[in-house]
Amino acid sequence: MSGRTLRFRLAGINNQNFLMRDEETGTWWQQVSGKAISGPLKGQTLEPVSSDELTFGLWKQESPAGQVLAPVPAYEKKYEDNWEPEVQKLPTVIDFPGSGLESRDVVIGIEAGGQSRAYPLAALSAQAPTQDRLGPAPVLLAMGPDGKSVRAFLSRIDGADVQFFRKSGTSDWMLIDAASASEWNFQGCAVAGPATGKCLQRLTALKDYWFDWRNYHPDTSVYRH
Repeated sequence: MSGRTLRFRLAGINNQNFLMRDEETGTWWQQVSGKAISGPLKGQTLEPVSSDELTFGLWKQESPAGQVLAPVPAYEKKYEDNWEPEVQKLPTVIDFPGSGLESRDVVIGIEAGGQSRAYPLAALSAQAPTQDRLGPAPVLLAMGPDGKSVRAFLSRIDGADVQFFRKSGTSDWMLIDAASASEWNFQGCAVAGPATGKCLQRLTALKDYWFDWRNYHPDTSVYRH
């Protein structure tokens, strides 16, 4: 943050979203937004780092030389395989009735074009891929070859908005753009055709529960297909 290194500790939980406290200034930070909410640095925001939430199989396929963080032996038994199904059963502190979504429905949250929108995971699974517009920004959301991982891109090539479609008749996961019929992989890069070597701009996509996304994005809309 502004060239300064901070070390963080878990300080508490707020609406099932953890709060961090930096050791250098004692400032409290919100996990979901990266904003300082109390203390000397209140109002400042941590710079986000691009990240993916992928299945291990897909990550290993894309990053064969990647390393895996080993669990702390003393807490290894607490790493549960059924953590998500168990969390689904827990009540939420806040709720937003009338939205058409259940509190723990999983959504992909996108902020682009000065707007925010929640894309229910179930809706993305039903489409391949999903294209939308947030203000002036053409948005492309693609469900990966594992049927679980999702990435978002700005659907624009050389300044022009472009439609994408799933390539049919092959077992390989590939998208085709309507402008040049080039083939694009799940990393958002063209690997065949006139656009070869070009890559789409990645958009930050937050996989979250609906109640949490809605709580911190009160003006969000919900994607309907």
